[in-house]
Amino acid sequence: MRILLLGDYSNVHCTLAEGLKALGHECVVASDGDHWKDYPRDIDLKREFGLNGNLSFLYRLAKAMIRFKGYDIVQLINPVFFELKAERILPLYKILRKRNNKVVLGAFGMDYYWAKVNTDIRPLRYSDFNFGDKARTDYNAEVYRQDMIGTPKETLCKYVARDCDAIVAGLQEYWATYYEVEDLRKKTTFIPFPIKMPETPAVIKEKKDGEPVNIFVGISKDRSAYKGTDIMLEAARDIQRKYPDRLRISIAEGVPFKQYKEMLNDSDAILDQLYSYTPAMNSLLAMSKGIINIGGGEPENYEILGETELRPIVNVQPTIESCRKEIEWLVTHTEKVAEMQRQSVEYVRKHHDHIKVARQYEQLYERLLNE
Repeated sequence: MRILLLGDYSNVHCTLAEGLKALGHECVVASDGDHWKDYPRDIDLKREFGLNGNLSFLYRLAKAMIRFKGYDIVQLINPVFFELKAERILPLYKILRKRNNKVVLGAFGMDYYWAKVNTDIRPLRYSDFNFGDKARTDYNAEVYRQDMIGTPKETLCKYVARDCDAIVAGLQEYWATYYEVEDLRKKTTFIPFPIKMPETPAVIKEKKDGEPVNIFVGISKDRSAYKGTDIMLEAARDIQRKYPDRLRISIAEGVPFKQYKEMLNDSDAILDQLYSYTPAMNSLLAMSKGIINIGGGEPENYEILGETELRPIVNVQPTIESCRKEIEWLVTHTEKVAEMQRQSVEYVRKHHDHIKVARQYEQLYERLLNE
């Protein structure tokens, strides 16, 4: 198959492309590298600030659009798959739709349905937009609502979601959100995020009693409060003050992906995604290296994967008290660390290995092409 992957979040499409290529498919990734994270891509669609940056981007985009034809599958990372206003993306989507065979939409992050469903229907106990039966009213939630609801992005998202041939959700909570939209339910499927296992297997050592736990915190620019990283970091620092010799904290803020991966290597655990039910790409990458994820590990996460034995994630509720409790538990139970690290590696290998995930996409694509 000839496959075009447009846009990227957290290295999802780049990793998927490696898996699809290993299965013998021709696969091209065209993206902006997810801004400052600078993920690899075949066609660079990064947009720089200023007149020259805009002109360069538009020139490269025009050249790319000429080449974006004759693909069996075009997969979009999001309805907003180019760094353009929504009203300018829609006609480009229609061109892509006309010139190629099947279109798949990724439910991988922020879009109209994620904002709207979790504000109004609230199928999740907590999310970026709700706590229980109440909508979140913090600054970031309001900004994203205003950006997504009642705007051209809503129009674009509705059009693409209803027009495309299939929707793939990469996390359980995204699947649960789209499942609430009746006319999209049948075309939505869940496929786990892909992770390329490290070439050198993780070396896991038993920790001695009282040996410090090294916790890593990755902070995204302008998204710390939205993702709950600020709360998790505050909780970790509280526990560090209580156990100064038993907890070390490393922080990476706004660093490129290559540097981020290197900074992860000496960690025992990672703090990530306070408001998530499931581990996302950064957490899964860490887990593949034998690093424990302190974050989203709700029962629904294991259920959708059919996982009944492995429980490698230290699940936290979206409160600072829960974060303190779970971090303190890990710091005071270092005898559990090595086994949880081993389970973390096995969990990713079992459910997220990029070749296994690529085969699931391959099956979806073949089904669409045979319809």
